[in-house]
Amino acid sequence: MSDYLRNANRPWSPTEDLELRRFAAGNTPTRVIGFKLGRSPAAVQGRAGQLGVSLRPTNQSPYNRRLA
Repeated sequence: MSDYLRNANRPWSPTEDLELRRFAAGNTPTRVIGFKLGRSPAAVQGRAGQLGVSLRPTNQSPYNRRLA
């Protein structure tokens, strides 16, 4: 758990914002993004919300519909 806390209470840098956008575009799971950036998953979700970045996977069909 200490790996998540290495950047705790530190402001997000522009480089971290860019990396967050890149990871989100690549459908990287929130926990993995947090681990790589040294932030908690909650911090990643919060920052993504502030930046207007969606963390939802883009490869899922809407409303759990499956093509028959």
